[in-house]
Amino acid sequence: MEKDIYKTITEPSEETLFKDRNSKFFGYAFPVISEDDIKIKLEEIRKKHHTAGHHCYAWKLGTDTIRFRANDDGEPNNSAGQPIYGQIQAFDLTNVLVISVRYFGGTKLGVGGLINAYRTSAQLALEASKIIEKTIDIQYQLTFDYDMMNKVQRIIKERNITIVTQKLELNCQYIISVRKKESTAVFEAFTTLFKVKIEEVKS
Repeated sequence: MEKDIYKTITEPSEETLFKDRNSKFFGYAFPVISEDDIKIKLEEIRKKHHTAGHHCYAWKLGTDTIRFRANDDGEPNNSAGQPIYGQIQAFDLTNVLVISVRYFGGTKLGVGGLINAYRTSAQLALEASKIIEKTIDIQYQLTFDYDMMNKVQRIIKERNITIVTQKLELNCQYIISVRKKESTAVFEAFTTLFKVKIEEVKS
């Protein structure tokens, strides 16, 4: 069965703080949908903590095609970004950016200490976030003449389909949104209607 549900967060987390031997780790989680989003959020945090030594982060985007990155920002290799990304995986999230900002407290933590601190910082940020489940939806454009309106509406009602936008001009144009696992059946239902054109809207 194709998975058509994913988990993400709805709004930025509250700022969290983890301390280890005087080093402070401020944690943040943000909902993001593009790399531009990520750049903006990173800039905001860099400005806010412009005197911090390290702004380490990890992000994950997508539902079908997954993209991700983990950045150590000057910490020893894989001691920061990877443990942060590990928490995104552990919480089974996508479309999320987690940043952990470190202020050095004078005592070196060693690679093991850093891994633990960044992992804990990311975990606290995600625990402070509101996690929700969303369905993976596919959008279709329907184009039809007015005389088909009732038949189209009947299918929409029977199958509980969401209409995203509608344009009623010379002909009717609907953009509808359906859950991925129901998309084939919905596509076929409209395909059987004479004079109704249906095509997938590529995001």
